[in-house]
Amino acid sequence: MLDTIYMLLNSLFPFQWMDHTFMKNAFLAVVMITPLFGLLSTMVVSNRMAFFSDSLGHGAFTGIAIGVLLGGVEPLVSLVIFSILFSLLITYIKSKSSASTDTIIGVFSSTAIAMGLMMMSYGGGFNKFSSYLIGDLLSIKTEELLALLFVFVLVVFVWVLIFNRFLMISINISFAASRGIKTMWIEMGFAAVLAVVVAISIQWVGLLIINSMLVLPAAAARNITNNVKQYHLVSVLFALTAGLAGLISSYYTNTATGATIVVISAGLFFITLALKPYFIR
Repeated sequence: MLDTIYMLLNSLFPFQWMDHTFMKNAFLAVVMITPLFGLLSTMVVSNRMAFFSDSLGHGAFTGIAIGVLLGGVEPLVSLVIFSILFSLLITYIKSKSSASTDTIIGVFSSTAIAMGLMMMSYGGGFNKFSSYLIGDLLSIKTEELLALLFVFVLVVFVWVLIFNRFLMISINISFAASRGIKTMWIEMGFAAVLAVVVAISIQWVGLLIINSMLVLPAAAARNITNNVKQYHLVSVLFALTAGLAGLISSYYTNTATGATIVVISAGLFFITLALKPYFIR
C-alpha cells in the first residue's frame, strides 16, 4: 500500500526532494498533521487558549521523562497518557477554582516543565532527549505514519461530535450552559484532543515551537475571513501551505523543518494583517 503511495507521490511531484524516502514520509506526515493544527487552532485562538496549548507542551515533556524513568515503557505511551491527564486536570481545576485561568495554567505549566527537566537531567542523561525541544520531522518512520493516520481520523471524528457545542461555549459559556450543554465535559473533550495532537507531534515539531503551530494558522485566517466556515477552511489551508512550503524550503536551505514552517506561518499572519482592511466587512 505504502509503495503505491510512494509511486503516486513520485508521479505528482517529479522533483529532486521527493527522491528520498524520508522526504516522502515527512510529506505524508505534514499532510496529516498540519490540517489538524489548522483546525484546532481556530478554537485555541477563539477561546484565548494560547497559554493553555503552550502548557500542554510543557506537560508533554514531563510525560516523556516519566516514561524514561519507569523503564520498559515506551516514551510515546507515557507521553500521551500524561498529556491527557494533565490537560483534564487543568480544565477541571480551572472550572472549579476562583483563581484566574492564567494563574492556574501558569502554575501547572511551570511545575510540569521543572519536573520534566529534573527527571531528564537525573544522572546527566538530558542531552539525548534534547531533540524533543527542537523536533525533527525528517526522522519520522514509516510505522509512525500509521499512528498519525489513527490520530487524524480520531481528531476529525471527535471534532464532528463536539464542534457545534464547543463553538457555542466559545461564544458565550453561560448561554451554552443554559441550553443544557455540559460545558466542563465539552471543554475536557477538546482539551484531551488537543493534548493527543500535541503529544503525538511534539517529537517531530518540538516543544519550543509547537504552540506557534496552534496559534498562527487561525490568527492569520481570522484577519481575512468573515464567517465561521471561511475561518476554519482558510486556517486549515494556511497550516497545510506553511507545512508543505516549510518542508520543501528546509530541504534546500538545510534548516530545521519545524522552525521553517513557523517562520512561513508568521509570514502569512503579517501578510493577512496588512490585507485585513480589504477583506473584513
